[in-house]
Amino acid sequence: MTHTLIHNARLIDPEAKEVRDGGLLLCGGKIAEVLSEPAQIDELLRAHNLSQQDVQMVDAGGKCLAPGIVDIGVKVCEPGERHKESYGSAGAAAAAGGVTTIVTRPDTLPTVDTPEGLEFIRRRANEAAPVNVLPMAALTKGREGREMTEFGFLMDAGAVGFTDCDRVVTDTKVLSRAMTYARSLGALVMAHPQEPGLSKGAAATSGKFASLRGLPAVTPMAERMGLDRDLALVEMTGVRYHADQITTARALPALERAKKNGLDVTAGTSMHHLTLNELDLADYRTFFKVKPPLRSEDDRKAIVEALRSGLIDIIGSFHTPQDEESKRLPFEEAASGAVGLETMLPVLLRLYHAEELDLPTLFRALSLNPAKRLGLDSGRIAAGAPADLVLFDPDKPVLLDRAKLRSKSKNTPFDGARLQGKVLGTWVCGKQVFTA
Repeated sequence: MTHTLIHNARLIDPEAKEVRDGGLLLCGGKIAEVLSEPAQIDELLRAHNLSQQDVQMVDAGGKCLAPGIVDIGVKVCEPGERHKESYGSAGAAAAAGGVTTIVTRPDTLPTVDTPEGLEFIRRRANEAAPVNVLPMAALTKGREGREMTEFGFLMDAGAVGFTDCDRVVTDTKVLSRAMTYARSLGALVMAHPQEPGLSKGAAATSGKFASLRGLPAVTPMAERMGLDRDLALVEMTGVRYHADQITTARALPALERAKKNGLDVTAGTSMHHLTLNELDLADYRTFFKVKPPLRSEDDRKAIVEALRSGLIDIIGSFHTPQDEESKRLPFEEAASGAVGLETMLPVLLRLYHAEELDLPTLFRALSLNPAKRLGLDSGRIAAGAPADLVLFDPDKPVLLDRAKLRSKSKNTPFDGARLQGKVLGTWVCGKQVFTA
């Protein structure tokens, strides 16, 4: 059995909310022991009847070692649009970005709404992706909002949650029945909180800026209205619920009330809504067109504060590959979405360098909380936890070049951005799957 000892590291422990010097002994795909001091190495090897020749030694050089990122809401375009992204390219991008588990969305062509579709994903992911892949399945057949899918069969086939992604179920009776069924099985329902009528066709957030640019816009109240409806149904059914993206200050009071009332509710937000705002649309650059649209700077600050306080639990990349033909169009007509698997960590380190978030808080949202929501053992720096890890230098300057991204699609809003933070190595189940 191969042992790996990563030493001379700064351990980012999101569970203990601290950063400390130390190292990790990896064995059998798990963390065998946590070292608190470098002087413990010889003592540790003796305790495990090992010599230095039996162990692969990795000197972290004083850089940061953290639990691997668990990214909920990744779109991999298999089946149907493999030219945009495959499990091979998405897996390579994830490994290079420190993402050790990707939780995939079902909004493919065709929709992932049958056990056969999940079996295809499992087979392709095992063949091609060097990271863990956990699929979600559609909440309703074809994501059409009319008839719920067979949750029990889909869970048996490996579905970790159910979502219709950005197609909001407009029939409240259908949604309430689906939530009731999910509650009986203990299934997680993930929803996109938007009022679909108000948000249809929107390319920006309403306000002076959108008016000056002549862009079709949606009020931030659409998010609050969608969330209010969902939370009322959660209270009625008792389902496990996750709001995929909370992006406006107006939605936060409803979320806070739901948590105080003891509802089984968590919420996420996206890397883009934490680091960009509506003013970034000024030059009509379609790579900045995401869904929901970028919000005001006041909203961005409110979401960062909600993340710091724990009101918002999870950060996702919402990796959405789009080809050049989909993006090189007038702003209103261009497809929404941006890639983020490889860029998420260096982009979010902007918040660390701006002293808006510390590293343990950041990794609670990137690793620990999503793992807990999905019932996984990962996301922790502790003996017995899976050896899913990322080694990174938070201060390394990086000039982002989209042409060098490992994703097949290159639609990132951060092309040419000067960032600080570079992934140096990624381990999945104790095996190193990326080295810089």
